[in-house]
Amino acid sequence: MIKIGILGDIGSGKSYIAKNFGYPVFNADLEVSKLYKNDRKIFIKLKKNLPKYIYSFPINKKEISKAILANKSNLNKIVKIVHLEIRKKMNFFLKKNKNKKIVILDIPLLLENKINSKKNILVFVESKKSDILKRLKKRNNFNKQLFRKFKNIQLPPSYKKKKSKFIIKNDFSKKTIKRAIRNILEEII
Repeated sequence: MIKIGILGDIGSGKSYIAKNFGYPVFNADLEVSKLYKNDRKIFIKLKKNLPKYIYSFPINKKEISKAILANKSNLNKIVKIVHLEIRKKMNFFLKKNKNKKIVILDIPLLLENKINSKKNILVFVESKKSDILKRLKKRNNFNKQLFRKFKNIQLPPSYKKKKSKFIIKNDFSKKTIKRAIRNILEEII
């Protein structure tokens, strides 16, 4: 099984690119959302560690945001609790798809949380900063302070780009993306 890890800046279009490969995708952000909605154990752990902020189940993302904005260590607490569960979900995904030729890992903190293995093929999604900001501002939950906090726990895009075997210049046109993905797949399969 070939594992392709998708890297890039926040809002660069990683999830869109991941979906366009046409292989099973593990989307960590989606899994985190499911945890907040459905996992009472995660709620209990977060409530215990952040009692001033987390008080309703399913977990309200506004509560998470307030906790992160209030205190720098809160983000680390949340990541520590949630990351463990996400890693389990990823391992389950890999087991479930063990017979697939390729799987895509869309995990924002792939390198930061040392989830990446040397055998994984890394693809960096590069987008213009102006395009990224435009896209982020369209999100109904965009918060500039929150954005900065998340950027601070991530490795710089230049480092991720250097670690990647392939770079996709995302101009947000389906035709360009499909061509770039086809070229990558032709080289690795």
